Amino acid sequence: MAELKKHVPFVSSETNMAEFTIRALIIGLVMSVVLGAANAYLGLKAGMTIAATYPAAVIGMALLKSMKGSILEENFARTVGSIGESIAAGAIFTLPAFYMAGIWEKFDTVENYLTASAIMFAGGLLGIMFVALLRRVMVEDAELPFPESIAAAEIHKAGRSGGSGAKFLFTAMGVGAFIQILGQLKFFATTWEKFITFSKSVINLRGAGSVNAEGGVLLSSPGVSPAYIGVGYIIGPKLASLNFSGGLLAWGLFVPIILYFLSPSLVSQFQDANPGKVPTEHEWIIWAQIIWKFIVRPIAIGGMLMGAGFTLFKMRKSLATGIKRSVGDVKKAASVESTTVRIDQDLSFKWIMIGIAVAAILTLLIYNFFTQNFLAAFVATVVMIIAGFFFAAVSGYLVGIIGSSNNPISGLTLSTLIVAALLMVALGMSGKQGVAAVLGVAAVVCVSAAVAGEMLQDLKVGHILGGTPWRMQLGDIIGITVTAFVMFLPLVILHQGDVNAGKLASPAYEGGFGSPKLAAPQAGLMALLSQGIVKGEMAWPLIIVGMVMGLGFILMQVKSPMLVSVGMYLPLETTFAIFIGGMIKGIVERVSAKKGFNDAQKARVENTGVLVAAGLIAGEALVGLVFAGLAFFEVSLFSIFENPSFLISLLVFVFIGWYLISVPVKNAGKPDDEAPPAISM
Repeated sequence: MAELKKHVPFVSSETNMAEFTIRALIIGLVMSVVLGAANAYLGLKAGMTIAATYPAAVIGMALLKSMKGSILEENFARTVGSIGESIAAGAIFTLPAFYMAGIWEKFDTVENYLTASAIMFAGGLLGIMFVALLRRVMVEDAELPFPESIAAAEIHKAGRSGGSGAKFLFTAMGVGAFIQILGQLKFFATTWEKFITFSKSVINLRGAGSVNAEGGVLLSSPGVSPAYIGVGYIIGPKLASLNFSGGLLAWGLFVPIILYFLSPSLVSQFQDANPGKVPTEHEWIIWAQIIWKFIVRPIAIGGMLMGAGFTLFKMRKSLATGIKRSVGDVKKAASVESTTVRIDQDLSFKWIMIGIAVAAILTLLIYNFFTQNFLAAFVATVVMIIAGFFFAAVSGYLVGIIGSSNNPISGLTLSTLIVAALLMVALGMSGKQGVAAVLGVAAVVCVSAAVAGEMLQDLKVGHILGGTPWRMQLGDIIGITVTAFVMFLPLVILHQGDVNAGKLASPAYEGGFGSPKLAAPQAGLMALLSQGIVKGEMAWPLIIVGMVMGLGFILMQVKSPMLVSVGMYLPLETTFAIFIGGMIKGIVERVSAKKGFNDAQKARVENTGVLVAAGLIAGEALVGLVFAGLAFFEVSLFSIFENPSFLISLLVFVFIGWYLISVPVKNAGKPDDEAPPAISM
């Protein structure tokens, strides 16, 4: 049998190089909070997040190179900087559900802040401890290719040889921020909508008589959003089209047809309350939005549930292998003797066990606070520890195969939520306390799985570059601690800012989590499921209709039934803008093919485009948080135009499209230049 090739890191284990430094830690912590907040903004609005590894690598590399820092400092800063995105993903998938399920009547209280911070810290600590236990056997596994880890490592190596994409990222951040500022100050209309009324027609109901129906369709433009367009560019034309198809189904089929059949009753009630008047365009728009929110969205949630189940089913072999391996891997990890080789030094087994115990005790206290029942809290904690370990291992295994960008965290969390909900019912827990306990279990496991996947991805990068594992693990513990106690604040600002802004725009607007501006689709799904199972409040007929619809998508071999259902759940302006971004990416691909670019040039176009799109997302998200903060403090802003024209908005679309096409294509480089590693978000 041939011997396995010995791993040779970029920086040898014997090299004494600066790594865990104060400046690298501070840069990493700032990136963790900023990129985490940006992802929270994006996830709540669009239901998607982007991997923070690449932006963190580029930003950290640019800053530390200017300070003459080492490549291991860059690796350390990226590791700490990218962990905030995982905390944000866990937070936005679950914490708004406490508000949407009615557990927290007000979101912005000190008690909720402490509870949420404890959940994020406990989940993050568990994720890091479980990965520290499994790191060696997983990063050295030849069967796990870790595609995104290799790409991130190559970014750092390229930076050492003079290449850097920082200018593209930072310039695009400025562009995204500037467009967002102009939109907030009403230089252009951020969206446009028009209700087209159908002509009246008679519905013959045979024995039940006949009625006059009219109804109509609500037309909407894509939202003028660099962030949504950037998301569409990153996910590409196929996935962007799938997402938009959900929006078309919701607003082009379900809402119009339901409104058509309900219109006789709605018009009759309106005229009873307003004799002699006919419904205006405003009334029709309100009715269409109500139908979408209370009928179409539950159908979409059923589709999301079926999509999540199908995703897990497709990965059943990988999941089963991951669970089977996790049991064997922990035995191997515990039996491996300590090593003096720097690049193989993890946190000691003793400290890992202490960390798991601390997280378990903290979780027990949280659950006992929710349930006021020690037995139920203890059972919930045991479920969380077991599920957390297995899903951390499975998450790491999937990251090793497909990367953290494609890790099905929401599907894993849903599985845990359903198990926890059934256990709470079996233990006799009901009402708000039972729902709170279920959401608490799901929240901790969600954060743990997200952190575990991101942490393992970064540890593999460190393995390639020659980083010290225990330093990276300690840095991430500091990172999740800081982020856990800060991440609640962006959520509060976004939620309360939307509430306050909505009150100023229209007294009837119900802002906050679950509103058109902050759809929070995953959290809405968690809230509905936990209430449905524990409290028996699920709109089962609509959910079942959605599940049958999702099954239909599967039978039609739709690539991502989950993405179509998410598109139904989101406002049309959001999915439309994401679709525009996907089409722009398609144009870039066609231009590259037409110009006859070779593989190296196509890779440079791809990398530059991803960095530009990520910059647009980060720029809008950060400025969006600033304006949400101003709305939170009820600071009134001036308007450039009282009624801005959408014609200016069309010019903004043209500019964003030109920018996303021209910059990547112009930086394709020469045909004979060496190909960089292709990166995906």
